[in-house]
Amino acid sequence: MKNKFPLPLLLLLLAIITSFSSIAQEKEYYELKTYTLKNDTQEKMVDDYLKGAYLPALKRMGIENIGVFKVRSDKYKMSDKIYVLIPYTSLTQFESVEKMLALDKLHVTDGANYINAKFENPPYERIKSVLLRAFPDMPKMKPTTVEGARKDRVYELRSYESPTEALYKNKVDMFNEGGEVTLFKNLGFNAVFYAEVISGDRMPNLMYMTTFPNLQTRDSLWEQFGSSPKWKEISSMEKYQNNMNKLDRHLLYPTEYSDY
Repeated sequence: MKNKFPLPLLLLLLAIITSFSSIAQEKEYYELKTYTLKNDTQEKMVDDYLKGAYLPALKRMGIENIGVFKVRSDKYKMSDKIYVLIPYTSLTQFESVEKMLALDKLHVTDGANYINAKFENPPYERIKSVLLRAFPDMPKMKPTTVEGARKDRVYELRSYESPTEALYKNKVDMFNEGGEVTLFKNLGFNAVFYAEVISGDRMPNLMYMTTFPNLQTRDSLWEQFGSSPKWKEISSMEKYQNNMNKLDRHLLYPTEYSDY
């Protein structure tokens, strides 16, 4: 039986499929771990563990560009959380981490106070973990290059929830095909990542992080974003209406042991 497609066309189709497959495989995955704390003692225990045991162990596994952040001072928000952002090249790497940590004798020794904490003296109240997959328009993390005192920097973590899965996909398309990612880049928002949440306690939603040297720069750039002709064009498109119903915004700063 003859092939349905001529050989040159078949080869072209195979090349396209292979290309798309390669692009999909290049997307990074991220884990965002959030430690909730109740006092300074817990904060010190988690800081000591992350700085002295956890991050060094991850780096021995070849995992780099790990961000660790705390909540900027705000009278309306409690600074009771530590955020840890970890990039993975694949889900296989993500799945292997816990086993590798248990086998890493240096990690077990250096992290003993945290790992072997007693019932009456836990190092945290809880840990929340969210798993994300990078957007097509930014398939790999870009650690920020903003400079200045770390206490002054603003790392803005945003989470956008949608009322349905279909509207969520529409919002993701708005960032990629619609041009939001490109607009953020052109305005100088210094994005670290844009990603889809593939497992978490709030879904369907996407998350992203942008960075600024200080609060004044952050406020100025958001004003430019809101008034830009491109944003007005994107946001007025009929196909992108009413695709988000919940926004969570966290203004953070990097710890002194964060990679960026």
